[in-house]
Amino acid sequence: MSKKKPDQVADNPGLLPYASNVGAPAIKATNLTSYKQEKLVKTNKFFSSKYDEIKEEYRKLMESYEWNQLIYNSSFSFKPEKGEVYHLYQRSNQKLFLSIIQPNEWDQIYIGSFRLDSNDKWEKVEFQND
Repeated sequence: MSKKKPDQVADNPGLLPYASNVGAPAIKATNLTSYKQEKLVKTNKFFSSKYDEIKEEYRKLMESYEWNQLIYNSSFSFKPEKGEVYHLYQRSNQKLFLSIIQPNEWDQIYIGSFRLDSNDKWEKVEFQND
């Protein structure tokens, strides 16, 4: 007949992940509330700032898209060269046109100055009065 082990006794108490007798130190769960709250605030701040960055990048992209739409839908009777600056004007009939003539050289409604980049995308630039 096998020797019966008493109830509430562990075979290998040193290997258990918890206390197995009355004299063992009490194991208490660590209060993680403040840790979780701190990390949650930090994580939310990261996501919020990342969202703001993406939103600003999207705004700039849409602004660039709208300028490109305006320019490509305007009239011009020349082939623009990449890297050169051109000026967008509005005629009295509200139609837009692109020109190489600078705003200080004539009296037209000036909209903006743009440079054609290597990807055939128009970039808005500040007009420099030379």
